[in-house]
Amino acid sequence: MNKLTHFYLLILISCLTIYVSDANSADYKLGPGDKIEISVFGEKDLSISVLLGNSGKINYPFLGEISLVGLSVKQVENMIVRGLKGDYLINPNVSAYVSVYRPFYIHGQVKKPGAYPYQPGLTINQAVALAGGLTERASVEKIFLFKDRSKGQQIKASLSTVVFAGDTITIQQRFF
Repeated sequence: MNKLTHFYLLILISCLTIYVSDANSADYKLGPGDKIEISVFGEKDLSISVLLGNSGKINYPFLGEISLVGLSVKQVENMIVRGLKGDYLINPNVSAYVSVYRPFYIHGQVKKPGAYPYQPGLTINQAVALAGGLTERASVEKIFLFKDRSKGQQIKASLSTVVFAGDTITIQQRFF
């Protein structure tokens, strides 16, 4: 492998690492509708892929029922390492990541309101594009966001506001 190929490979790996760490950042909290992959190096029986239901609990081998709602991916890894260490494994190497995020919702003055798959870094403008664009009566000044974690609190937003999984966007109509 020549130096130029090695350089490009290094850049590619760096970009992928940044993307994965952004998508599974410590800020992201798991919730119902997220699909998580958990694996333990060298232990196929302890590797699972699970969709979190409304309870937010999963049944994990040897540990039984554990609650993942509100935890970050790193916290899930640490919890499983603590649970497996000692009684079951000497030094478990656990990795976890979100393979499918719960959807976000958009309604009001868009052409195709509904639930859409969340993608890290999504803005309201991009969400509107996924929903077919704004209707002719839409107001770009009357955009509201209900954060999944804010317990029903409405936030005034703009087209550049970042959306998170589980959030609900409302685009109201303008008055002439």
